[in-house]
Amino acid sequence: MGVNELSAVLWRERELLELLLFKLEEEQLLLTAGKSRWVGHASREVEQVMNRLRDAALGRSVEVAELATEWGCSEDASLREIIGAAPAGPWQDIFTAHLAAMTELTGQIREVRDVNEQFLRTAVRGVQETLAGVETVSGTYDASGSAHHAESSSLLFDEKL
Repeated sequence: MGVNELSAVLWRERELLELLLFKLEEEQLLLTAGKSRWVGHASREVEQVMNRLRDAALGRSVEVAELATEWGCSEDASLREIIGAAPAGPWQDIFTAHLAAMTELTGQIREVRDVNEQFLRTAVRGVQETLAGVETVSGTYDASGSAHHAESSSLLFDEKL
């Protein structure tokens, strides 16, 4: 029965959205705590959940297309259209609850993502400003362990000519 399969796919998608929200909040905690060492790991985990969400969305599309034809909608119907075409009974309420929960989670994800992006932009700007203020002086050491900077090395070279 297509309705049960669609509901199961929507549950999995909701769980993945919750996991994505968790991973984004985890990333945010790392960013606010200044634990930049682990941000790359957290970002990879976010990307892994995003990939799983893409797969779930494909599964949902297949189930929606199947149910849509059964309920007299076009195969590319949205979940809202499926809800509108649902026959009398509990499925309209069940799918409406799925849609409401997924809409809420998506809004929360968007907010946390936007804050994380702002933290990352600020961090990148800080690194760029730090790097711009650092003078890069390359140096070498001679056999006695004395340091010779690139500028002084060139002067020594010129003196030998």
